[in-house]
Order: sequence, then C-alpha cells, then structure tokens
Amino acid sequence: MENNKSFLWPQGILIGLLTLSASFSIGVMMLLKPNASDAQNRQIINSINITTPSAKVGTRQRIEKFKTMMLTSWQQEAKTKGLSYAVPSRFQGATIKAVKLSQGQKVIALTFDDGPWPETTAQVLDILKQNNIKGTFFVVGQNVKNYPDLVKRVVAEGHAIGNHTWHHWYHFMNPQVAAYEVTNTTNLIYQVTGVKTDLFRPPGGMMNNGLVSYARNNKYAVIMWSSDSIDYSRPSVPRLINNVFRQVQPGGIVLMHDGGGNRSQTVQALPEIITRFRKQGYSFVTVPELLEMQDKEEKLITNKK
Repeated sequence: MENNKSFLWPQGILIGLLTLSASFSIGVMMLLKPNASDAQNRQIINSINITTPSAKVGTRQRIEKFKTMMLTSWQQEAKTKGLSYAVPSRFQGATIKAVKLSQGQKVIALTFDDGPWPETTAQVLDILKQNNIKGTFFVVGQNVKNYPDLVKRVVAEGHAIGNHTWHHWYHFMNPQVAAYEVTNTTNLIYQVTGVKTDLFRPPGGMMNNGLVSYARNNKYAVIMWSSDSIDYSRPSVPRLINNVFRQVQPGGIVLMHDGGGNRSQTVQALPEIITRFRKQGYSFVTVPELLEMQDKEEKLITNKK
C-alpha cells in the first residue's frame, strides 16, 4: 500500500508539471497569434481541463490561476499595440460628425453604442474579427461594471473605446451629475482595460442636457455621426442597411448599436454592410485613426501655407 502511495504522489506532480507546461505553451501561442479570436483562445485554454480529469484539487487551482495569468498577459499584450490613444489637440472639446480628407481617401468608421451587452457584443466582435476590421465602441458605465470581460475583449482585439455615460440618461443634468456620469465611466474603463479614453458620445445625440458641456470643458472629443442605421427602432435588415448607406460619405462615422436591447437585426445586417462598403472601395478605421488622418492633413496644409 505504501508503495502505491509513493508511486501516485510523484505521478500527481508529474501531471501537474505537464499541465502547467501545456498551459505555458498555450499562453505563448496566444501571444504569438494575435489574430486568433478570443473565443478560440478560451476554447484552447479550457481544453486543459479535459486532458487532466484526475488532477487533484490543489493542482486544478494552480492550473486555473495560471490560466487567468495567461489571459491577463494576453490582454496586456494586445493593449500595448497602439491602443492607448490621445485625441489630437485640435479635436479636444470639439464636436465631430465626420472628417473631410482632401486626398479622396475612402475610409469609414463603424461605431457601436450602448454595450457591452450579453451575446450581441460578442457576436459583433466575432464578425469584425472575421473581417479583420477595427471598430469603435461607446460603452455605458453600468454595463462595463456588469460585463467587464466583454470590455476587456473589445480592447484586447484592437478596437477603440469611448465614453457613453454611466446611466445613458436623457434628462437635464447639473454639472455635478454630469461629472459623475462622464468621469465615473472613464475611470472604470481605465480600471478594467488600462485605456483612458478621450472620446465621448452623448446618449441620443442630445447636446443641451449638461453632458456635452461638461465633456467639452474637460477636453473630450464629442463624437457624433454622419450615417445613422436607426437600428434602435429595430427596422428590418434591408431597411437597416439602406439607412446606413443613405447618407454615407468618405471620412464618415456610422452609428450602430451592440447593446441597449435586442440587436439581432444589427448582427444580421453587419456582414452585408461590410461587404457593400468594400465593394464601394471603402476601408475601415477607428475614430482615433480617423481623427489622426484629419490632423495630419491639416498640418500638411498649414505647413504648405
């Protein structure tokens, strides 16, 4: 009996070491393969449990801790790839609906409001990932609090992120309430993702209820839109697509929603929207990239003068 125990003990250690080794290898693969989807990476990591059904509780706890460490490392690696952005000074406190690029560059920024949201945000991210597109997500603070992993995924996959207030209220707010709505959301985004955003979008596009005034005074770029999908009214998929293209223009900003309600029509329409833009010769950029392009053009024009 003692011989059996002495044999099982080192065997358990061996299983644990092999498992940790496998976990480390997978973690390295994740860092070396940033194009893999978050869902794929999580599926790979979670498969470790299947290969070690007899691992003891202590070993399993160490495995879970190591998996968490690798996921965090992967998110941090993604964040170092240009995701900490600063709005050019000319746009601080300004309101932007679109930009005009004199060189005729056909670029468009897809933006998504009211998330993160169960199921829908992940579905939108999957579609963007499949099409190698980066978007801009304007998130609601209380949703960030409730679904932090979704916000981490948004940032880890290279998308830009903006502030869409804490409660998504429409009514008038005094400076103290406006400060709470905007600052708390920005602070939580930073705590969860490590990104401090200078982008702000007022709920409903309302400009005179105290929020935009606060945002401007605190040097946020107020990001509106030039093309509205009107998906919040849940139109049919064909109508939603037509809404997007009705006023589309190079340098434009498209408004869609990944949260705030049933967004199944948006998810269904998004692949066709992407296909149609590409057929028209458009490429996709984030809002910070759009502002940088405008900033560079204006600097060139100024230098020539």
